[in-house]
Amino acid sequence: MPKLKTRKAAQKRLRITKSGKVKYFKAGRRHLLVLKRGKKKRQMGKAGYMSDGDRKTMHLLLPYGA
Repeated sequence: MPKLKTRKAAQKRLRITKSGKVKYFKAGRRHLLVLKRGKKKRQMGKAGYMSDGDRKTMHLLLPYGA
């Protein structure tokens, strides 16, 4: 069976943890930060974890856990 290709766009944006969770960084921290409240900015600075439903799809995009 041939090797599977990794989707490079997903590789740049996602990480798979040792436990198998998919970690991502939240959007909205680039510009227009004056309009956003401090709590929102702090929350967007932390990483997020995908739900179990999306996890299966992301593992197909990152077959080797890149």
